[in-house]
Parts: sequence; structure tokens; C-alpha cells
Amino acid sequence: MLESFNIGIIGSPHGLNGFVRVRSLSGEVDHFFDLKEVTIAKDEKRRLLKIEEFKASPPGVLIRFEGIDSPEKAKGLTGAQLIVSREQAVPLEEGEFYIEDLKGQPVVTKDGEKIGQIADIIEGGGGELVEIKLTDKDTRLVPFRKEFFPEITPEKGKIIIDNLWILE
Repeated sequence: MLESFNIGIIGSPHGLNGFVRVRSLSGEVDHFFDLKEVTIAKDEKRRLLKIEEFKASPPGVLIRFEGIDSPEKAKGLTGAQLIVSREQAVPLEEGEFYIEDLKGQPVVTKDGEKIGQIADIIEGGGGELVEIKLTDKDTRLVPFRKEFFPEITPEKGKIIIDNLWILE
């Protein structure tokens, strides 16, 4: 299991005091207001930045970091990822999973036959899709719904797929 997550992407500068727009990758922003510092990742480089101030700006947030006090300095952060520890990520409700915890998990039938493994979860027009890399190396996209995945227990290393016609 990953111990750190990308929770947001820094967008454009906002105002004259170094604020940047941040888009939450989970769609939730309440957990941002508890953060004191984050790791910023951009162009294969990482650095820890202290957060000085937050402002709500639906659908995301505005953040001002220590040492970033002008739009020119803030512009240099555009496109960076906000990385936090698992404990600082958005808390999960029952039946929710971190996408990173599902990647690489085996996908099996109810009888235990391995079909493949989860390559990714992607946003589709009608909801999320599970990208499955089949054992024969083909890839299929399956709607991430209970009718196709009746049991999802990544902690047990088990993702059960049903209605196998969806793979044809």
C-alpha cells in the first residue's frame, strides 16, 4: 500500500499575495484545511512547503505557501502535485477505496479463477471505469459498479468480477 497520495493539482496564481488555486482530485476539500505542510512535486523534483493560509474557492481551495508572496513566485508552482501522507488524505467512508490501493490487485471470478489485474481506475462519461489488464495481455474497461464487482477487498488481495460477458 502506498503511504503518500497526490491529493490535488496546483493551478494558476490568484491575486497579488501569492495564493494559488488548487483542484482537489477527490472532489472533497475539507481535509485540506487541516494541513500544515505538503510536499510539492513538479518536474521530478519534490520539496516540502509550509502552508500559511487557506481560502475556500469552490470547487477547490486557494492556498498561500510560506515564501510564496507574489503572483510571479506562485506561477512557478502551476501544475505541481500536492502530496500528503495516508493519514492526511481524505478519510474513507465504508465501501470507499483509494485508487492506488486497487492498482495491481488481482481480479478473480467467484470460483477463484484469475482474470487479470487492475491497471487503473479512470473517469468515464457515466462514472468510473476499471481498467483490467487480462491474463492474455489484452485490456478491458469495466464500469466500476456493484453488479460487476460484487466483492472488493483489497486488504485481502481480492477483487471479484461477475457478469463476465462484460469482458467480451
